[in-house]
Amino acid sequence: MCEANVYVINKNVEELLLERVDTIIPKDGEIYLENIFGERKTVEARIKELHLVDHKIILERFSKE
Repeated sequence: MCEANVYVINKNVEELLLERVDTIIPKDGEIYLENIFGERKTVEARIKELHLVDHKIILERFSKE
C-alpha cells in the first residue's frame, strides 16, 4: 500500500483532511488530493512535511495577511 493520510495544521494541531490519498498535484498555490475511494479535495496550502514511512503528509494553509 502506497497511500498516505493527509493532515492540515490548524492552530498548531494536525487535523485529518483526507485518508488513503494516492494522488497529490500541487498547482498555482493549491493542492489537489484524491484518495483510493475517489474522494477529491483541493486546498490552498503548501506541503510542510512528508513522512512516507508513516504514510503521513502534513499541509500548511497559507497565512492571510
